[in-house]
Amino acid sequence: MDVRQADKDFIWHPFTQMKEWHKDSAPLIVAAEGHTLIDADGRRYIDGVSSLWCAPLGHRHPELDAALTKQLSRFAHSTLLGLASEPAAKLAQKLVSITPKKLTKVFFSDNGSTAVEVALKVLFRYFRLTEPQGRRTTFLSFQNGYHGDTLGAVSVGGIEVFHQDFGPLTFRTLRAPSPYCYHCPLNLKRNTCGLACADKAAELIEQNADQLCGVIVEPKVQAAGGMIVQPDGWLARIAGACERNGVPLIADEVAVGFGRTGRMFACEHDGVEPDAMCLAKALTAGYLPLAATLFTQTVFNAFVGDYRRTFFHGHTFTGNALGSAVACAAIDIYTKRGFLERINRLATLLSGLLERFRRHPNVGDVRCCGLLAGVELVRDVKTKEPFDQQQRVGHKITVAARKFGIITRPLGDVLVFMPPYVIPEDELERLVDGVWKAMCEVLGAPSVTSL
Repeated sequence: MDVRQADKDFIWHPFTQMKEWHKDSAPLIVAAEGHTLIDADGRRYIDGVSSLWCAPLGHRHPELDAALTKQLSRFAHSTLLGLASEPAAKLAQKLVSITPKKLTKVFFSDNGSTAVEVALKVLFRYFRLTEPQGRRTTFLSFQNGYHGDTLGAVSVGGIEVFHQDFGPLTFRTLRAPSPYCYHCPLNLKRNTCGLACADKAAELIEQNADQLCGVIVEPKVQAAGGMIVQPDGWLARIAGACERNGVPLIADEVAVGFGRTGRMFACEHDGVEPDAMCLAKALTAGYLPLAATLFTQTVFNAFVGDYRRTFFHGHTFTGNALGSAVACAAIDIYTKRGFLERINRLATLLSGLLERFRRHPNVGDVRCCGLLAGVELVRDVKTKEPFDQQQRVGHKITVAARKFGIITRPLGDVLVFMPPYVIPEDELERLVDGVWKAMCEVLGAPSVTSL
C-alpha cells in the first residue's frame, strides 16, 4: 500500500485547507519516541507542540506503555451505563484527590469538546431542577475563547474564524471582553487599566445573574485564541463575581491542566476553586481519547432522587478502561516530587530563549506562561497592524521549520511553543532556534542594529 497516496486520496484533515495539502509535503509520521516524531524517510523532528498539546510526557513513555499493556491483558472496554469499572473508579478517585477541594464528582467523556458539553448540560439542567421557574437559559463566555467544536462548545466559543459560520445552530450566550492586553478590547494600557476588562465581566455577571447557568473560562491562558496570558488577579475577580451572584464558574482546563502553566491546574495561580472543571488532552498524555468533567457535591445532589432527575447523557466510550489505566499512570508521574519544579525550570529557560524574538521587526508580542508561549507576528509593530490573512505567514513559517527538524503549528500568525515536559534543555534551545531561523527565512532577519 502507498500510504502517502492513501492519505491524499481518502483523508479529510481537520482545520486544513485541503487544496493546499498536496503542496506542503507534510511529513508522514511512522514512529515516535520521547520528544521526537519520526517520519517515513527516517527524519526526526522535535514535537514542538506536544502533538496538539496532549502529549506532555512525550511518546512511548515506559510507564504509560506498561499501564496500557497491563490493562489490555484484562479488558479493553466495558460500558459505565449500568456497570462499574475498576480503572475508571481508580481514576476518578485520583482526580478528586488532586483537583480543587470543592470538586467531588467525576463525569467521564471522550475529549475536550465533550467535557465542555457535559458541563453546559449539567448546569443547565441543574437550574431546571433547583429553580423550576426556568429563568436561567444562557452562559457567559469570553471573546477569543475556545472550548471545542461540538455545537454547545461552539456556542460559548469566541473566535470568529472557527465559530461564525455556525451561528444559526448555536444557542445565545453573553460575551465579555477578553483579557487580551496586547490588543485591549477597551483600548486601555495594562499598567493603568486596573483590570477594567475583569470589572466589565463582573458587571455583566451581576446584571444577568438571574439568567446565567454559568460562566465558562480558560484559566490563565486563552490557548487557541493565541496563547493570551491573563494578568494576575483577573481570574480571581471573575470568580469573585460568580460567587457573589450565585453563578457557577466552569474552568476549562483542557489545554492548560496537569502542569502546563507551572501549576497542576491553571486556576491555582489565582487561588480559584471552580464549580466545574473540564479536563482532557494531557489526562491520558495523548495515548487515548478520554475526558473528565468534575462537579461539586451540591450540583451532583440535585440529580439524586426519582427517575426524572437522571442526567440523560453519556458516551459509548465513557470511562474507557485502557484510557483510565493510562491516565492513572500519567497522574502518578505528574504528581511525583520535583515534577512541577522541572517544568518551571524549563519554563524559565524558554522565556529567556524567546527574548531575541522581541527584537525582530515583525514580532509584536511574546507571551509566556509555564511551558507554553506564543509569539505574535504583525506587519507593523508600531500600529500593531496584522498581516493579511491571505499571506499565511504563520503557516509558511511552520512549513519552513520542518527543514530545521521542528514540528509546530501556529494559531494564525501566532507562533506556538508547547513542547513536551520531557524535552532536554539543549533540545528546547534547538526548538526555539529552529523556529527563529524559519521565521527569519520567511520574514527576513532583523538588522544588526536591532540586535
